[in-house]
Amino acid sequence: MRSNRIRTTVLAATALLAALSLTACGGDDGTDAKKPAAAGSAADQGTATSPSPQTSATPKKDTTAPTDTDPAADAEPKTPAAAKPATKPAEKPAPEPKAPATCTGSNTKVTVTKVSRPINHLLLTMTNTGDRPCYAYHAPMLRFDGAQAVFQVLQDSKPQAVVTLAPGRSAYAAIGLTGEPNGRKPYKSTRLGVFFADRDNASTNTPPAELTLPGETYWDDNGFVTYWQSEMDDALTY
Repeated sequence: MRSNRIRTTVLAATALLAALSLTACGGDDGTDAKKPAAAGSAADQGTATSPSPQTSATPKKDTTAPTDTDPAADAEPKTPAAAKPATKPAEKPAPEPKAPATCTGSNTKVTVTKVSRPINHLLLTMTNTGDRPCYAYHAPMLRFDGAQAVFQVLQDSKPQAVVTLAPGRSAYAAIGLTGEPNGRKPYKSTRLGVFFADRDNASTNTPPAELTLPGETYWDDNGFVTYWQSEMDDALTY
């Protein structure tokens, strides 16, 4: 653009010098010096009609900065399919509680131990080994070494309600081996048969629990056995 302007200026200056020369010559041969020379008009026209710089035909470069945006990223994100909740298995109805049975040798385990207090006492423990509760009715029926008479029961030890044993639970009965001296020599025994009573306080006609007594066990006719108790301490208070 700058070279075109310089060229136009040079041409205009040249034309002006030519016009001045013609004017000077015209003055000598009598022509009107004031009449503008044709060359001067041409120079003026050339100055007035000088072409404007041409716009480059080269296409403009796109100056827009490319973006790194991934077209796929502009797409609306797909919502993951909601996971179906796991089907909850139908709950089985709770089994109905089984009706209590009578505690006998078939659904219990009976043990006998010697205690230090009170003196001359043994402790019977009956544990429910069945799958349903059982009633420990009345008091255990005891026979030492197959004696004909059943050991007497201490009536003062009767609880307010029948002891009910849930599976795994225990009931207790104390055995007082001797009572007031009666002049008779105590009996020594090594075996003890424990029979079970029903609601009517009669034998259940089931096999007894056959136990081995602690060594040096002596008893007399004034001894006693308590009713079944739900707590060991209650049984040993007599």
